[in-house]
Amino acid sequence: MSFAPIHDRAARRKGGETAMAALMPRIAGPGELEARGDDRYLSEMTRCVFKAGFVWRVIENKWSDFEAAFQGFVPLYWQQVPPEVLEELAKDERIVRNMQKIRTVPENARMIVDAAREHGSFGAFLSQWPSDDQAGLLLWLKRHGSRLGGASAQYFLRRVGWDGFILSPDVVTVLEREGLVDASPGSKKRLIQAQEAFNRWHRETGLPYSHLSRIVSFSIDS
Repeated sequence: MSFAPIHDRAARRKGGETAMAALMPRIAGPGELEARGDDRYLSEMTRCVFKAGFVWRVIENKWSDFEAAFQGFVPLYWQQVPPEVLEELAKDERIVRNMQKIRTVPENARMIVDAAREHGSFGAFLSQWPSDDQAGLLLWLKRHGSRLGGASAQYFLRRVGWDGFILSPDVVTVLEREGLVDASPGSKKRLIQAQEAFNRWHRETGLPYSHLSRIVSFSIDS
């Protein structure tokens, strides 16, 4: 289907084209992903992991304490951190003491270090992955990382400025209503169907994927 009716419906709901444009997510500029330190990628991954299934505001309010407790999230340190350090963190009242999520830090640090070893930095790795294959990147993060399946990886990419969609409940509702996805929730086939829809809309409009995603979410009463 054409994206125009979705766009027009979203603009009406948000008070017009100009008002809606002001609500679009920010996309990293040229060289910005590469310039970001690998520690910042591990930090943002961990933030999204801890937010999953939890009150986001609590994690945001405590994030400076997370930064202190995890000593700035340096991947080279955390990839080989001794088990006793994780055990101490599980008692640290500055953070949310969820051992399963704490254990994701060394696992995701190893993923970042491995990618940086091959590409120069994790940001360089992300920058060379095209938005028309976000499905492939999400599957890569799920396979090589820890607790980066589903929405956590999508929000991580959005937070660092990588141009991609988020399959929020509103976006999924529109995709289903328009008959663009019909595979089982959480399946690889459903993710690929969503990618195909966004690729088609991108070719039609020339808009960034993250803007398309936000506009779709605005087009539905929730």
